[in-house]
Amino acid sequence: MATANNITVGSRVWVEDSTLAWVEAEVLEITGQEAKVRTITGRRVVSSLQNIHPKDLDAQPGGVDDMTKLAYLHEPGVLYNLASRYELNDIYTYTGNILIAINPFAKLPHLYDAHMMEQYRGAPFGELSPHVFAIADSAYRAMVGEAQSQSILVSGESGAGKTETTKLIMQYLAFMGGRAMTDGRTVEQQVLESNPLLEAFGNAKTVRNDNSSRFGKFVEIQFDHNGRISGAAVRTYLLERSRVVQISDPERNYHCFYQLCASPEDTEKYKLGDPKNFHYLNQSNCFELDHTNNSREYAKTRRAMDIVGINLDEQEAIFRVVAAILHLGNIEFVQGKETDSSVLKDQKSQFHLQTAAELLKCDDKGLLDSLCTRIIVTRDESIKKTLDPVSSLTNRDTLARTIYSRLFDWLVDKVNKSIGQDPDSKSLIGVLDIYGFESFKYNSFEQFCINLTNEKLQQHFNQHVFKMEQEEYTKEEIDWSYIEFVDNQDVLDMIEKKPLGIISLLDEACMFPKSTHETFASKLFQTFKNHKRFSKPKLSRTDFTIAHYAGDVTYQADLFLEKNKDYVVAEHQSLLGLSNCPFVASLFPLVSEDSSKSSYKFSSIGTRFKQQLSALMDTLNSTHPHYIRCVKPNPSNKPGRFENVNVLQQLRCGGVLEAVRISCAGYPTRRPFDEFLDRFSILAPDILEANYDEMAATELLLKKMNLSNFQVGKTKVFLRAGQMAELDARRAEVLGDAAKKIQRRVRTFLAQRRIAALRKATVHLQALWRGKLARKLYRSMRKEDAAIQIQRNVRRWQAQKFYRRYRSAAIIIQAGLRGMAARKEFQFRRQTKSALKIQTRWRGYKARYDYLKLKKASITFQCAWRGRVARKELKKLKLAAKETGALQEAKTKLEKRCEELTWRLQLEKRMRTDLEEAKSQEISKLQSALQEMQAQVEAGNALLNKERASSKQAAEEAASAAKEMQAIQAIETNNAKTEKLISENDSLKKLVESLEKRAVEVEEKFSVVQRESEERLKRAEEAESKVDQLQETVQRLEEMLSNLESENQVLRQQTLVMSPTKGLSNRFKTPVLQKSSENGLLANGEHKVLPQEPITVVTSNRQHAEVEQRRQKLLTSDRQQENLDALLKCVMQNVGFSNGRPVAACVIYKSLLQWHSFEAERTNVFDRIIQTIGTAIESQENNDVLAYWLSNSSTLLFLLQRTLKASGSAGIPPQRRRSSSVTLFGRMTQGFRPSPASGAISFNNGGVIGGLDMPRQVEAKYPALLFKQQLTAYVEKIYGMLRDNLKKELTSLLSLCIQAPRTSRASLSKAASRSPRTSSMAQQILSSHWHSIVKSLNSLLYTLQANHVPPFLVRKVFTQIFSYINVQLFNSLLLRRECCSFSNGEYVKAGLAELERWAYEASEEYAGSSWDELKYIRQAVGFLVIHQKPKKSLDEITHDLCPILSIQQLYRISTMYWDDKYGTHSVSTEVIANMRVLMTEDSNNAVSNSFLLDDDSSIPFSVDDISKSMLEVDLTDIDPPTMLHENPGFFFLQSQAE
Repeated sequence: MATANNITVGSRVWVEDSTLAWVEAEVLEITGQEAKVRTITGRRVVSSLQNIHPKDLDAQPGGVDDMTKLAYLHEPGVLYNLASRYELNDIYTYTGNILIAINPFAKLPHLYDAHMMEQYRGAPFGELSPHVFAIADSAYRAMVGEAQSQSILVSGESGAGKTETTKLIMQYLAFMGGRAMTDGRTVEQQVLESNPLLEAFGNAKTVRNDNSSRFGKFVEIQFDHNGRISGAAVRTYLLERSRVVQISDPERNYHCFYQLCASPEDTEKYKLGDPKNFHYLNQSNCFELDHTNNSREYAKTRRAMDIVGINLDEQEAIFRVVAAILHLGNIEFVQGKETDSSVLKDQKSQFHLQTAAELLKCDDKGLLDSLCTRIIVTRDESIKKTLDPVSSLTNRDTLARTIYSRLFDWLVDKVNKSIGQDPDSKSLIGVLDIYGFESFKYNSFEQFCINLTNEKLQQHFNQHVFKMEQEEYTKEEIDWSYIEFVDNQDVLDMIEKKPLGIISLLDEACMFPKSTHETFASKLFQTFKNHKRFSKPKLSRTDFTIAHYAGDVTYQADLFLEKNKDYVVAEHQSLLGLSNCPFVASLFPLVSEDSSKSSYKFSSIGTRFKQQLSALMDTLNSTHPHYIRCVKPNPSNKPGRFENVNVLQQLRCGGVLEAVRISCAGYPTRRPFDEFLDRFSILAPDILEANYDEMAATELLLKKMNLSNFQVGKTKVFLRAGQMAELDARRAEVLGDAAKKIQRRVRTFLAQRRIAALRKATVHLQALWRGKLARKLYRSMRKEDAAIQIQRNVRRWQAQKFYRRYRSAAIIIQAGLRGMAARKEFQFRRQTKSALKIQTRWRGYKARYDYLKLKKASITFQCAWRGRVARKELKKLKLAAKETGALQEAKTKLEKRCEELTWRLQLEKRMRTDLEEAKSQEISKLQSALQEMQAQVEAGNALLNKERASSKQAAEEAASAAKEMQAIQAIETNNAKTEKLISENDSLKKLVESLEKRAVEVEEKFSVVQRESEERLKRAEEAESKVDQLQETVQRLEEMLSNLESENQVLRQQTLVMSPTKGLSNRFKTPVLQKSSENGLLANGEHKVLPQEPITVVTSNRQHAEVEQRRQKLLTSDRQQENLDALLKCVMQNVGFSNGRPVAACVIYKSLLQWHSFEAERTNVFDRIIQTIGTAIESQENNDVLAYWLSNSSTLLFLLQRTLKASGSAGIPPQRRRSSSVTLFGRMTQGFRPSPASGAISFNNGGVIGGLDMPRQVEAKYPALLFKQQLTAYVEKIYGMLRDNLKKELTSLLSLCIQAPRTSRASLSKAASRSPRTSSMAQQILSSHWHSIVKSLNSLLYTLQANHVPPFLVRKVFTQIFSYINVQLFNSLLLRRECCSFSNGEYVKAGLAELERWAYEASEEYAGSSWDELKYIRQAVGFLVIHQKPKKSLDEITHDLCPILSIQQLYRISTMYWDDKYGTHSVSTEVIANMRVLMTEDSNNAVSNSFLLDDDSSIPFSVDDISKSMLEVDLTDIDPPTMLHENPGFFFLQSQAE
């Protein structure tokens, strides 16, 4: 509400509008208590100040997630906050701990997946964005922590999404409380599967919704003492029974009636047909629903019955009862022969009566008597009284309502039995889904009951809101004793209080036979004529209006009496209780005689409704409530449309605005001290400069502003309604004065700049004028000087004229002689120049020819050399052909491809040869032409010499002549001959030029051909490289196939040898000692001890030899076990490393080689080693132990990978081995196979003599291969334990780094601005979390380096750790709006810089590509901290700034962004709209729309990767451990070390 104090001219306000509900406007003029405003649409309006609300100019563009944070808590503020959030697809908003959910009418799967439920699990309420999961999580944690039952009240009008919200709540509760399974289905699945059944029998079409629930549903999710779901129950309340017999246009009856009529087979069975033929259905003209197929819905209902557990006989009985109700409605009566009697109207009514009796399996005459007669029981006798037609019809409708009501109750009981309840459960969470407030053009008894329910729930809601307000005030320790509570108890008393409540008066009117709706209405008018909540419309006699909390509703009392009557007829009870159908009889159990004597007892629907409502309120009062208000943004159910008037009406009906009024009665505006001072510190800057604390500064500022009735709490300041607007008005005044000062300074600056410009222009004009005068003077001086020069030149000309006359004659003679000499010199120079040009061209051609020849030879040599190298490589690649089926076909294709490339290469060579031949022929032609040209030049030179001689002779003759005329004639003759020679020389020159031109053309053709040849050569080289790559792939596949075939063959052989009755464990635990004649060893890998002296075997003492042999075997076995125990005891200790090589792994490997354990058929050595490793790593928390064994196990696995080969590979048939070399590809690969002896190791006396750089290949038996697989599993397990330990350590630190709480950062930054020392402390506090992360990374890195873990594994560990950091930071950024701020982006960016510095210092050897794993959070943070976001286009964002982020992720960041540092805005609305279009297009694809990242916890390496990445291990100089140094059984270790 605005006042003259807080509204000034120019203020931005909200005014009422008939179309938009509220519209923004600017105040133009204030006159008394009225103001003239101009709306943003340009319309001028005069409105009262009481109906004007101030607008918050500092409001965030995307709205706030909790409307208690609004500066102005009023209707337009709430409405436009919801609208702005809905535009950004933020459909959830808090009002305190009340959730408002706006139906998006679109699928948003990313909001409800498992990732989202995991994020909200255990998160404090309000920390994450508003969500239905947050309400469910709060209820669950309160139930578990406080051992108190909870309830979640989901309300809203039809179509607002109450049912979907209820499903989501149950889905989350099942996620949190485990999944109690029953017959393979979870509890929440059973509850949801019962929805189609209850909707068919309890939902109907209303004016506003095609599938409106006409009953209240309270779903109880029951939990055991461990917080796990143990059962569930569905409680129904307030079924609208009157709808069965009476509906209004354009509504419909319950869906089950129309579904049954749409079933072809059941229609004939139950004698049904078109719904238009039944009275209970044809009262309305609406029989079909858009986009709904009744027959298909009928099948769904049948399927739901099967799921719930209703057998076919029960289903048959249910639909017989439904059909019977329809036939009952078509029974009509007329006046009988006697007074006050009735009979059937016609044969049609007789048919429907008989059909109904058949369906109910009762006597048709007894059914007719129960409808047309009434038995009055007195003390002495029973009197049978006939009924008139009207009473009979009422009796008929009563029977139909009773049957349907009991059928619905039976279905609910059946559903509860199917789900299963836990009678021992002490805790439950209830979810209430009930119809919302209704106000139509015509409102009858049904709307009256529904609105009574909502009044009750609103009172419960108001009490909860007021309680929350009290808790907030108590928490902040402020005085709230004088705040009045807004209550609606007076409306409830007027409706349900006895004896003068509306329901009591209605029951009284129903019990009097002569009462009518007019007498009932007059009784109401007389009783409540002075009640402020009751009024009578002017133009109606029976209508009355009640002022509900959501607005005034006018009810039509015409049908109140008929709809309230619900007689309990004993005849109906006894008739149907004796039905031959067990199902119908179970609906009407027989009652005792005492109760049956009442015969005809009146029962009020309103009273029963009030009792059920009281029971529901008792249930809710015994639980702690949570509220969800569902809102339907538009009546057309279209996405993206937000109609203000429609939404505002729902907010009023849902009680949201009532909660606002409750808040306004107290302190609607509450702000933390730092935010309040940030906003209003300009009103009193001297207070901040005085260095008060925030609480004292806030209180002094408010007192300085002369405000009263405010309260200062522990962390917030609480302002009364209107005080925020008054402060904003004063703030606007201060800002206006500051703006005026700035304008004054700017205008002064502009005037000074204008004067300076004017002065500069004047000076420039003066300079131009003076320049013009100077130029005029200069022109006159120039004219005078020109006249003098003309005179001088004329005199000089006259003197020169006489001189030229004498000089010309001499010049003519001299010119003739000099011209002749010059022409001779000219001819000589031209000839010399032409000769030089010819020589130059020839030398250039010769040099190019030599260069091309050399280039051709080089290319030929390179091709030959590369072919040789390729053939060598191809021979190596052929060593391990793995696959014999599909690979042989691929090999054949590659051979064909290789032959084709070879053919193309030969063709290319032939083309080159032909080209060179053509070039040589062209060159020979050019050479011959050049020779001809030289001959012609020589002939011309000879002719020229001849002419020179003749001209010389003529010159001598002319010289001898005395006369000048003869000399001139001779010169002219010579000139003519010279001109002739010149013309001939020109023709020769043209010939040379033509030849040169031809040579250039030939060179160009040659260069074109050469380029084509180079391109073909390049393509051939590319094809050759592709062939090489394919050959390498084939080699790897053939190697893998060979190994697998060998291992399979070993396993098959082992299976054949082993007894089928013995398991694998027996084979390893009980070694069988067998003699091997080939190597003198026992079959379990032990050495056979040979006697020092030769033993002669004699037949007579054979028994003695056998005994001796058994004794030697036992001694050897005992010695072997002793050696094994000593080895395992040694390696259980940390025996350290030798030059970076793990001693334990090397000793184990050498011992296994020495004992020939790899070649043993049966042995328990490997089992003992595996058990030893497993025992050592039992302590999963000790990273030192894990790193030590990771180093040893990976090194041992590497040695086994290089040493072991599966035995049996030699058993491959030779034909199969030779077949690989038949084709071209096979012949090429043979050349690459290395010698088998290249990796051999020589052994002498059981010891290793040579180096172990290339361990020899050992044919491994089954135990060795199994040991290798087990060791691989342990390497992966130890790696995962190390990685997960660091993840656990980082999780708590990341939760602190994700959001150093904004309030603390704000207070730190303020403190930092006051003193440098505090600034450094603030920076240290903010960066301590990141330093802890870096410290943890360094600790693990040092541990891994100290234990010489292979760098390959270290890189993998830190790559996955950085990926985990990226996932945690990025997901939290998308889920917490307070994290999507500018300052938080700077904070995270600084932390990422610490991680980058760590990765750089750790070097690429250990960090690898870890830094690249942070690409998502790096781009997201980079987007947060860039300036001028509104100027960025979508193309720039997606391609330049954030190319790795998806549209969903960019949209989420853009809509959640807010700048708490500079006040800048996010991207433009055009970019947001384009993102939304792209998201809509993407949602049509079958791709997950989740914007969250997944954490990869797989093992990112294989045994081959370890084998390829690790360096060779030299075992020659490994010192044995001290425990084994003196042990004679390990002498081979000492000898090798020496």
